Amino acid sequence: MKINHHWLRSWVQTDLDAPSIAERFTLAGLEVDEVVPVAPALDGVVVGEILTVEPHPDADRLRVCRVRGDSEEKTIVCGAPNARQGLKAPLATLGTVLPGGLKIKPAKLRGVASEGMLCSEPELGLGDEASGLMELPADAPVGETLTRYLGLDDYVLDIDLTPNRADCLSVRGLARELAALTGSALKAPEMDPVEAEIDDRVEIVLDAPADCPRYIGRVIRGVDVTAATPLWMVEALRRCGMRSLGPVVDVTNYVLLELGQPMHAFDLDKLEGGIRVRRAKSGERMVLLDGRDVALDPDMLMICDAQRPLAIGGVIGGEDSGVGADTTDILLESAWFNPASIVGRARRLGLATESAHRFERGVDPTLQRLAMERATALIMAIAGGRPGPVLEQVDGGHLPAEVSVDLRPERVNRVLGTELEPGEMVDILERLGMQVSEGNGQLTVSPPPSRRDIAIEVDLIEEIARVHGYDRLPTRRPRGRLRLIAESETQLPERKLRHQLAARGFQEIITWSFVAQDELSRLGLDASAQALANPLSRDLAVLRTSLLPGLLKTAAGNARRRQQDFRLFEVGTCFQRLDQGFREPARLSLLMMGRVHGEHAQGAGNKIDFFDIKGELEHLLALNRTAGSIRYLPSRQPWLHPGQGAEILIDDSPSGAFGQLHPDCLAAFDLSEPVFVAELDLDRLLRVALPVYRAGSRFPAIRRDLAVVVADDVQAAALMDAIREIAGEKVEKCFIFDEYRGPGVESGCKSLAIGLIIRDLWRTLTDREVDSLIEAVVSGLEKRFSAKLRG
Repeated sequence: MKINHHWLRSWVQTDLDAPSIAERFTLAGLEVDEVVPVAPALDGVVVGEILTVEPHPDADRLRVCRVRGDSEEKTIVCGAPNARQGLKAPLATLGTVLPGGLKIKPAKLRGVASEGMLCSEPELGLGDEASGLMELPADAPVGETLTRYLGLDDYVLDIDLTPNRADCLSVRGLARELAALTGSALKAPEMDPVEAEIDDRVEIVLDAPADCPRYIGRVIRGVDVTAATPLWMVEALRRCGMRSLGPVVDVTNYVLLELGQPMHAFDLDKLEGGIRVRRAKSGERMVLLDGRDVALDPDMLMICDAQRPLAIGGVIGGEDSGVGADTTDILLESAWFNPASIVGRARRLGLATESAHRFERGVDPTLQRLAMERATALIMAIAGGRPGPVLEQVDGGHLPAEVSVDLRPERVNRVLGTELEPGEMVDILERLGMQVSEGNGQLTVSPPPSRRDIAIEVDLIEEIARVHGYDRLPTRRPRGRLRLIAESETQLPERKLRHQLAARGFQEIITWSFVAQDELSRLGLDASAQALANPLSRDLAVLRTSLLPGLLKTAAGNARRRQQDFRLFEVGTCFQRLDQGFREPARLSLLMMGRVHGEHAQGAGNKIDFFDIKGELEHLLALNRTAGSIRYLPSRQPWLHPGQGAEILIDDSPSGAFGQLHPDCLAAFDLSEPVFVAELDLDRLLRVALPVYRAGSRFPAIRRDLAVVVADDVQAAALMDAIREIAGEKVEKCFIFDEYRGPGVESGCKSLAIGLIIRDLWRTLTDREVDSLIEAVVSGLEKRFSAKLRG
């Protein structure tokens, strides 16, 4: 919300300058992002009047003007097409330095001396209209400095309001807040009702009273839409970030900024029948004010006549019914829309309008008639016209009910640590526009209709703390004894896991918890995704069920910038919709891409493959002594390459998957090089096995190697499990150290070289005992897997 200092002070009797007001607002929770001047320094620029205009003797597009400005008449050569006798415009006198750094000096233009410069809006930093000189009103005092005449010694406060403070989206709301914070008097301008001069009416029908329980309209005939908007209003709009679009639209925008009530004006002659407020029908379309022809969704609230939609309620008007250059009769609209019927509709159409911004957060439901009277008076003052009666349709059952909240003064002091008297609390609340009554040792507070954020006792306590001053709250040390809780030895701290991955060359990233539906669909992970009721955009429409989309988008962005070798990881929460409720598992995801090592004196490093990411996971599991037996099985995850993916089982419980990304997923995320990813159950990974002392054997170990031939589809993990089961505790270690396919091995088979470390804790094993053990292992493998010894 942008508001200029002068406009705010016209509502509040205060001597505070703009930085001081910004500080008060910020300390009260209305954070002011910046305070900037409304215009650059314009020392030496005055109001000038063109006395005569003659053609330049040597240039068709230039004119020689005699101009009266500061003290004497001057000759100025000007090329503006609107330079004419009697025009008043800004005059930069000799020695003036304009915002762009141009210093005005005496000059000759095509042989004619020029003693100054008549200026346009861009040359002064006051706007974008560069087609001619900036035209000033005819009553502008000649010789007056432009800064003083336009009040350019002003500042704009850019306030970052939280969504619950919709009451401050206007000068009126901010003025009430400032008056409460400073104890100053509020002096709102007079807004008397405007008497009807004609009896023209239109029928108003509320077909959707739950969405629009109050609609006010008023016919005004004989409006001159070609009238010039007063400079004071143009400047007020400009300083708040709006440009002038003609007197009718300027007035509705001015009222929106002043009171916080969005309004709209229809060309009365373009309406067929009365006004009907309803939901959009299936298949309906409308051309918006920005010229786009859009399809209307059935949940959109429409303002219609008897034949067609005229506007999307609370969002934007239609091109076919808007005020144009030939408009003479208008219908003014001022309505209250239920925020639930407005939220998300503008974003769905790619719009961000001031009206939608306010209606989504909630407008004061009692403000519509006041806004109508204010707009009527301003339009008549600027563009003339004869107003009809105010027409109102209300469904009181769907308007917000009045709220009253009980407040216990002793609880206020207990929560804030203060010693405020009840009278001080009442004074603060009444300055905020609340009605307070006392009884039975407590206060009953009725907030104004604009304060939809006041619902429970702590809301009132917060208001008292804000106005009293957070910086004035007492500082006390916490009472009681603090107890240091030792970290569990069976739970690995998450920070340690992050440090380990960083030490292995991984970079941590943090991505959005919201992702696009199609990103999860590409990975086959959208089955349990929860859609958001009010997404920020289509790309952030559902809660993530996996961390992989964020990793892959980050990888794609780096790859497009020719960063090919990197490792990423993310720790975060995922969200899964269940038949009843939700599940929010914590996950760890890794991504590896490019080469194991960068280029060096020995050449380029090898490309990362399946065994590199498997090695990283094994290192992580071993370093953290992850509790439980660990096994690997082929993965059926849709996002993994067939034959290049595996699932991790810890104590036979699925705990994650890893491998090469499926080629289809690779293409879907605009990646061309192989990418290796992993996603693990973080909670299971952080469970640590406590070390248990085990006495070492005094007796020697014996190593025996076996080379067995098995079918290609036999899993190495199954072989290892079978060997441990057959050999029992005497096999201290079992591992595969070679795999061979080729001459000497049948097609469809593979040869696995297995190393066995055999030892007994209590005695030395004989060769006969070891041979018997090996024979049992070979026999068992033959029975279970049809394995044969090679050679």
